[in-house]
Amino acid sequence: MVTFFVAFVILLFGYFIYAKVVEKYFVVNPNFVTPVHTKADGVDYVPLSDRKATLIQFISIAGTGPIFGAILGAMWGPAAFFWIVLGCVFAGATHDYVSGMLSLRQGGATLAEMVGSELGNTIKTVCRVVMVFLLMMVAAVFTMSPADILVTISPNALVEALPAGGARWFWIVLIVGYFGVATVIPINKLIAKLYPVFGVGMILLGAGMAVMLFVTGAISRVPEFSFVNPHPAGRSLWPYLFITIACGAISGFHATQSPLMARCMANETGGRNVFYRAMIFEGFLALIWAAVAMTFFYNPAAGISALEGLGMAGPPAVVVSVISFAYFGVIGGVIAVICIGIFPISTGDTALRVCRLAIADAFKMDQGPILNRFKVSIPLFIVLVSLLFIDFGILWRYFAWLNQTLAVFTLWTGAVYLAKRRSNHWICTIPAVFMTFLTQSYIMVATEGLRLPHAIGMPIGGLITIACIVAFARKCKSLSDNPLS
Repeated sequence: MVTFFVAFVILLFGYFIYAKVVEKYFVVNPNFVTPVHTKADGVDYVPLSDRKATLIQFISIAGTGPIFGAILGAMWGPAAFFWIVLGCVFAGATHDYVSGMLSLRQGGATLAEMVGSELGNTIKTVCRVVMVFLLMMVAAVFTMSPADILVTISPNALVEALPAGGARWFWIVLIVGYFGVATVIPINKLIAKLYPVFGVGMILLGAGMAVMLFVTGAISRVPEFSFVNPHPAGRSLWPYLFITIACGAISGFHATQSPLMARCMANETGGRNVFYRAMIFEGFLALIWAAVAMTFFYNPAAGISALEGLGMAGPPAVVVSVISFAYFGVIGGVIAVICIGIFPISTGDTALRVCRLAIADAFKMDQGPILNRFKVSIPLFIVLVSLLFIDFGILWRYFAWLNQTLAVFTLWTGAVYLAKRRSNHWICTIPAVFMTFLTQSYIMVATEGLRLPHAIGMPIGGLITIACIVAFARKCKSLSDNPLS
């Protein structure tokens, strides 16, 4: 329990204190004319209040990511708490703020355009490819995961009327159909009206789970940090935990979402709430779900190894359903599961929307005419449907790695941006180094990667990280030789 409260306090520190530190180094200019004033088009550049933008940003970046990732990460025990909160405060929220503010200052640019402006056209092209792949995987993950959740409460009549697995595809077809509409209509017609409600609902659901931790007395069963690895399969902490929990700690996907709200903000001063604090909300959500998962399957008398029950409980969607019904009863459980099933659909929608914008930026296609929106969107939906035939477990692992890899691009971009302005680039550089080593180590040793032994894969990941540090140092030296006016 002490470990959980320490983690909770660290998130509060990020929300109230470190957010201001990050904002200070970006030197907010309240007189800066934001793109919503210069590019208003009634489709993607539409003015929104900071409160509404914060809630939309939160629901767009959250989905089931901080729930599923936290449940899977809980199998490593309380170490998951510290990765969630330290990653969120010093890496994830900073990463989100960097991407949002850079987009705002560059006319609402998508991530690849931001990266290109600081790291060059070659890196820009690589980033764009990684980003599109990630966004399509996000859309697939947030089609399959809500469908899997909704299946758990589908009426028996529906399940029996369809062939095996038919209920799942019933929900998938409905979700994809919704995406088809929501991806192309103006942002103020649906997203701006409905998604703030979803954002409030997600916060209330997380708060409800936190309350039940205390009401049921489960808070006393939250395990304390130890150096024993409790993972049922014995998977090492590094690098697997740090890849498994992406949303809730740090997620490159968020940098693709930030431009949506950067195009709608009336003033730079809203950046701290819209980008940094929205991520802290997600950190709280992940922390609560990790604690709930641990306490639900953890027996102090049996020791930390009792977390094996979490791995045996089935896919995360089933775990969510089991816990919801146990905590809230039949009626409350149904409501909770419906909410957890519906809310992440908004993330899949915004992922496809950003993918449309990124491709439109690359090919200089005006997205005002609806025909142009369909020209970009239809091929995306063909790819999306093909991804739905891949096993969810495999898709999640690749999604998680691409997610963290994209965060590397954003953090190095932020580091160069700050270095150019003689500001404290270390707030981006340190997490950039950490995430570079993490992602490169993982792909070297993971089953879905090169499958190298740790003794070989880790040093290779280290060498790649050192090469990035050297490239950054040279960039800084060139900046000092040619001072920015």
